[in-house]
Amino acid sequence: MSSGERIDPAALEYAPSADFAVGEGPRDIGLCFVGDGFVAGYGDPKALGWVSRVVGRTDRQGADLTSYNLGVRGSSSAGAMTRWRAECTTRWEGRGERRLVIGVGAEDVAHKVTTARSRLNLANILDEASSTGIATFVVGPTPTLDAEVNARLRVLSEAQADVCGRRRVPYVDCFTPLVDHDQWQSDLAAGDTVHPGQAGYGLIAWLVLNGGWVRWLQLDR
Repeated sequence: MSSGERIDPAALEYAPSADFAVGEGPRDIGLCFVGDGFVAGYGDPKALGWVSRVVGRTDRQGADLTSYNLGVRGSSSAGAMTRWRAECTTRWEGRGERRLVIGVGAEDVAHKVTTARSRLNLANILDEASSTGIATFVVGPTPTLDAEVNARLRVLSEAQADVCGRRRVPYVDCFTPLVDHDQWQSDLAAGDTVHPGQAGYGLIAWLVLNGGWVRWLQLDR
């Protein structure tokens, strides 16, 4: 898409997602994580990333939970939008609950995708998922050590928060708490200045676990 492409603002307005209801009886949760290299855990020498840390620290309260990390390094919001259905459908087959976690944004900024287009791509994922009975949860982009890039990431993070807020979808803001965090900055500096190592992924996991994760999974009943 060219930077001059115009998107009708009305196309960004959708009806809020319906609340996801948990049925009676044993719970069998299919949990798919779709997104970019941060979802994949790129840069973590332990190969855990934030996804495995979150799943490993989730008290399942007797629920049967199967998780699938479908993060792809270099994936944009457009990439996630085109592949989540095909990649998640087979993983959800036979599961009583279908849940989708989205983590995109950094690649959109890197490739200068407009905020409006990024916003629309995320909205399309959330609305299609909601319309087919899939519960969603969004983890926002993280800051880099580049001030110019961070300025764009801040705008994108706020846009994603707004998209999720309109739909009552949980959103974890990773940008604001990490942009001036000493340990986060040190971890980036020791790597490629964009992706964190063990310490940084641990920080993201903490934000997710304390960002409504258990409430979203409805494991606190």
